[in-house]
Amino acid sequence: MAVARVLAPHGIRGEVKCAVLTDFPRRFAATARVYLGPQRQPFAVQRARLQGHFVLLKLDGLDSRDDAERWRNAIVQVPAAERVRLPRGHYFWEDVIGLEVRDEAGTHLGRVRDILQTGANDVYVVDTQPGELLIPAIKDVVKRIDPAKGEMTVRLLEGMR
Repeated sequence: MAVARVLAPHGIRGEVKCAVLTDFPRRFAATARVYLGPQRQPFAVQRARLQGHFVLLKLDGLDSRDDAERWRNAIVQVPAAERVRLPRGHYFWEDVIGLEVRDEAGTHLGRVRDILQTGANDVYVVDTQPGELLIPAIKDVVKRIDPAKGEMTVRLLEGMR
């Protein structure tokens, strides 16, 4: 699960400045290990400091500016088992994107392709035949989300089709 992206080295002792990608930036205070890049190379976290929308990470084995530079643009990940626990009825985007969407009668409508943040509520973008369907993430419309089954059940309101 992606939690940050390395932007650049910070200082000369191997620290990296990262853009925070998680809604829970305080998680870094308790994160002991992260994985960098597509090969998910493990690094123990020596220190993590929040600076606004950024986190400065000091990782074992990154001891110079050159060491840190090698990881520029790398995605910082943690195992799914170390996710922050969400309140009941809340889901990570990665658990929703790709779900099969059905109406309450069981009719297949499509799959969630994207999620839009609108301010008031998120909106699920569902690929359908022949186009797309925008489903507001509100209780009147979204009746059930079951990532384990790969399904979302919705009640379409008048005018949504």
